[in-house]
Amino acid sequence: MQFTRSTRRLRASPLAETYPFPVQFYEHPPTDNISLQDFENFAVERLKLLKSVETIGVSYIKASESYNKKLESELRKLKFPYRVSSGEKLDDYEMRRKDHISHFILRLAYCQSEELRRWFIQQELDVFRFRFNELQDKQQEFLQHNKLEYQTIGEEEKELQKKNLADSGGYGSIKISEWLFYKVYFTDVLELVRARKVFLKDGFVYIPHPEIAVIVLNEFRQRLSKSLALASRALPVVQSDERLQPLLNNLSHAYVGQDYSIQKNVGKISLEQIDGLAAKSYAPCMRQLHKALRDNHHLRHGGRMQYGLFLKGIGLTLDQALQFWKSEFIRGKVDPDKFDKLYSYNIRHSFGKEGKRVDYTPFSCMKIIMSNAPGQGDYHGCPFRHSDLELLKQKLQSYKIPPAGISQILDLVKGMHYQLACQKYFELSHNAEEVGFSLNHPNQYFIESQKLLNGSRDIKKESSQPENQQRNQGSQSTRGTSACVSKPTSQAESADMEGLEELLSDVYTE
Repeated sequence: MQFTRSTRRLRASPLAETYPFPVQFYEHPPTDNISLQDFENFAVERLKLLKSVETIGVSYIKASESYNKKLESELRKLKFPYRVSSGEKLDDYEMRRKDHISHFILRLAYCQSEELRRWFIQQELDVFRFRFNELQDKQQEFLQHNKLEYQTIGEEEKELQKKNLADSGGYGSIKISEWLFYKVYFTDVLELVRARKVFLKDGFVYIPHPEIAVIVLNEFRQRLSKSLALASRALPVVQSDERLQPLLNNLSHAYVGQDYSIQKNVGKISLEQIDGLAAKSYAPCMRQLHKALRDNHHLRHGGRMQYGLFLKGIGLTLDQALQFWKSEFIRGKVDPDKFDKLYSYNIRHSFGKEGKRVDYTPFSCMKIIMSNAPGQGDYHGCPFRHSDLELLKQKLQSYKIPPAGISQILDLVKGMHYQLACQKYFELSHNAEEVGFSLNHPNQYFIESQKLLNGSRDIKKESSQPENQQRNQGSQSTRGTSACVSKPTSQAESADMEGLEELLSDVYTE
């Protein structure tokens, strides 16, 4: 659909008029001026929501009672709208405004590749489905508001096809008399045709009103898919804005969990423990790197960065790290003087002791998955994302994962749920049915593994040291979590998003 300037600009109106429903098609870009702080906060909170939606969708049967309760809890916790309430307050409309703005921000971040677009569309569809079903008796009003008019059959045709309608969907005659039935072309509802839940005649299917969500979802998917394609072509417009470019570039692989740059177990791990810890408590990505290092006595730069920062995060001191890497590289025929000249600087740099003296953070799952894919001779990356399925299967077999578990993991990988595949590996390798957390970080994997294996005790059974105050290295912290999204320049930080209306209007217009 093309948006002309006369139709895509929203007239100034109260929030209640602009956002009459907790669900929307996001046809018009936001016209507000917001601060850069709100811009980032809105984006991070929606990203948290979509990550939760993905996890819930794999853990529960969609549309089941447990699924709906869990999703409702996440929407309420993150303060996103999901239901029409009696006596709606200003806060309800403010949440709808946040929902509107945050959706368009993430569109810009997730339009950059086909893989990102597919992921974004799927999560947004799941949120839309839940919200639309929550409208209940206001669904027809919502359709009219969005000018979605579907052909309904008359009473005469309904009576004529009554038996066919009842047989196709297993509906009682009373329900058929009460319900509206829509007549649509079969390609618009292939999901229902495939499940044989509708009556098909002459290329048209008869849809009862309770199944109207399928048609509306298809419409939402088509519009969102086209909008993302438009946004991807107009990305240079956004990337030329120095206030937005650093934020949007990192949002697609932003980490929204705990900050593992704080080393809770500094000095509690000895180098002699590492082999045992790798076999028991390393995520597959780090286990793969450790084995490659022990076998080859060398890792390329990508592997050294990924594994070195992980080791730092689990508690290795700088002196231990230098000793660990030097001993391995010397075994690989690297001269000690050459190591000191070529490699020790990078290790000290990662600990914030050289260069800009930035204390670098261990890589999150999303950073490993989305950036710096491994090449020939590399061992970094995510095995679930970057490995051939047959090689991954062989690796899981070598890790003693049972055949049924391997099938579950491979199914998740095929669905591009790489972090959930790793979480399933954690459950299977630790004989844990319900882990009670969403896996987002290799260091989180290590900590949770140690908790299970040691009965919630710290490594070496020592009491944990008080955590230092979290460093905010270009990350927005919220309630003990951090979103690793680059900040704009200090001059832009205090500026409002003047011109956001024109910018987004240009992006979402052909």
